[in-house]
Parts: sequence; structure tokens; C-alpha cells
Amino acid sequence: MKFEEVARQALASLRANRLRSFLTILGLVIGVGAVILLVAIGEGARRYIKKQVSDIGSNLLIITPGKVETTGGPIFPVSSVSPLLYEDAIALRRYARDVTDVVPIVVGTSRVKFSGRSRDVPVLGVTEAFPRVRNLRVDIGAFFTDNDVDARRRVCVIGRKVRTEIFGESNPLGEWVRLGDMKFRVIGIMERKGVSLGFDIDDLVFIPLRSAQDLFDVDRLFEIVSQARSENAVEAATAQIARVLKRRHDGEEDFTITSQNAILSSLITILSTFTWILAGIASISLLVGGVGIMNIMLVSVTERTLEIGLRKAVGARRVDVMKQFIVEAVTLSLLGGLAGVLFGNGGGLLIGTVFPSLPIAVTLWSVALGFGFSVAVGLFFGIYPAYRASALNPIDALRHE
Repeated sequence: MKFEEVARQALASLRANRLRSFLTILGLVIGVGAVILLVAIGEGARRYIKKQVSDIGSNLLIITPGKVETTGGPIFPVSSVSPLLYEDAIALRRYARDVTDVVPIVVGTSRVKFSGRSRDVPVLGVTEAFPRVRNLRVDIGAFFTDNDVDARRRVCVIGRKVRTEIFGESNPLGEWVRLGDMKFRVIGIMERKGVSLGFDIDDLVFIPLRSAQDLFDVDRLFEIVSQARSENAVEAATAQIARVLKRRHDGEEDFTITSQNAILSSLITILSTFTWILAGIASISLLVGGVGIMNIMLVSVTERTLEIGLRKAVGARRVDVMKQFIVEAVTLSLLGGLAGVLFGNGGGLLIGTVFPSLPIAVTLWSVALGFGFSVAVGLFFGIYPAYRASALNPIDALRHE
């Protein structure tokens, strides 16, 4: 029997039981759509995090105080914390040849006051290179210089949200604001940046590092952010930073150097695993759809026993009967897979439109995975009913009522 004839008979059989066929296909549509949508959410999150990490700068090395060490015997982390100082940053800037910029950072929170308005905001004490390293720009005015840092000048640059909340529509440049017990003159407004990795860049006040140490009465740093010359120089820069700091810290490696690439790699690994877990969970619904295909095909075999007996009596071979039922099962899975692809893509576009802040990325491989798995499920769960139909004895089948 030609394949065209088999396909025609399979479609005729499915049309004869439209409601049952529709419900079976619906299970596959939901399964394929779930695979595509859940993978799209996971992939979208992966791309979003990758972009967020890339937006904070490139080839960054973050140096934090303290080193976690593990000794022999039971595994208990022992933290050896030694402060990082401004002089450490100066030494890195001078002796680490593969480092282009070094930014010491002091972090604190202070109440900003101006003309009866006030609010608590995070305050970052940094140096001139901070906007360059972190891909930030001043929109109005200017950022302070390293001369301002060394002279401990009380100047500040504010984020867009701080400007709106404290100054409204008025021009804040040249105005004096109070941070804690000190007054700072506003010399710049940062370009709008929004939230990055859960941190609102627009809700910050930047002041010279030395002034921040005076404001918060500290001499140690929160961290040092440095930038390697290129991606290829990250490893060499890391070694140079470690060598310079160990020399300044009496040979002790009491600090931790974390590369931006290492952070990104860890996050991507976690999110990729999360995406595959979502795909696996969604695939369970496809297996349920496959059970539905097997159920409808077994019912079909029972209902068409007399037909099978007649066909075999007039010369149909076992392979012909088996082929027909397999084609019917695969046809169901093909229709369900195609409809599921449309449902998944349409659902992704709809979610992206209704919730623009939710990262959604429908990928070709998730579509291929959902559709291919749907067809494979139809084929797998259609084999047994097809075999059972082909194995019927024609005489017994003709006696069936």
C-alpha cells in the first residue's frame, strides 16, 4: 500500500472522531507550548543576566578584603580578614602594568537633606575613574577628579532619582546638600541608568573617596575594582594584583580577587541548568500527551477490529495494518506539535507584550526540541497499538461484534 493511501486513510479516521482527536491533540499542544514557554523564560533570564553583567563594565577584577581558607581535617572555612586601604589602590595603579584603571570604593548610607526635603540614599565614595570603569556617564555637569579626592573636597554627583526626589524640577547644580553632618556641593547629575543586577544606579550619591572616609569615619575600603587592559590580559592582571598586594600585606594573601568572567560564568551555568530543568518539567506534560495518544489508538483498534479483519481477509499484510496505525499516531503528534509551536511562540510574544519587564527569549532549539519530542512521543506510544492491530487474527476479528 502506498504511503499516500495510508496517509489519506489515517486522516479520514481522525476526522471520523473529531472531538476525541482534538482532545488528544490539545494535550500535545499544551505540552509543546509549555516546553517552548518555560525554556523561553529560562533563556531570557540567562541573556538578561549576561547583558546586566556586561553593562557594568568589561574585564573587571573585584578585590575584596578577606581570604577563605580550608585546612586539613574536617572542612571548616576560616576567614582571615585584613583591611584594604587607599594606599593599596595607589600601589596597584602604579605597579600593576596590565591594569588600566583602579577604583577604591567606600560604601555607606546617609540622609540627604535639601530645603526641607530628605531621604536616605546609598553613598559611594569613589575616584575619578569610576564612571569609566562602570560604563556610566554624567549627563549634566561633571564628575569630580582625583585632585578633588586628594584634597578631600566636599562635592557630589547625584543620580536621576535623587535629583527628582530632592530637587524636583529645579536645577541642582551648584546647590549645597547635607549628607550626615557635612555639606556637599552638587557638581553633576548622572545619566539615567535604571536598575542593574537588582541595584538602582539612579538612586545613588557619589562623593570623593577621601571625603567619604571622613563622612563615615573609616579608613578601610569596601572593595577595589580594577580593569584589565583586555580580556586576554585578565589572568596576567590578576597575578600582578596578587603580587603587589601580598608585598604590601607582609606576604599574606588576605584578600580575594574575583574576575567578572568568573561571576558571569557561574551565573550562566546556574541559569543554563535552570533552563534545562524547566524543559524537563515541561516535557512531562508531553509524556502525558503520549499516554493520551496510546489510549485513543487502543480504543481505535477495538472499535475497528472488524475493519481490520476485513482488510486482512482481502490480502492486507500485517505491515500495512501496522503502518496505518503508526501513521495515525504520528499524524496526531505532528498536528499537536505544529499547533504547540504556534501556541508557544504566540504565548511568548503575548507575555513579552503584557509584561515587558519579564525577559522572554524564544529560541530555535526550544522549538525544535518541543516539536521533535512531540513527534517522537507520538511514534513511541503509537507502536504498541499498531502492533496489537497488526497481530489480530482475521477470523477472530471478523467474528468481533
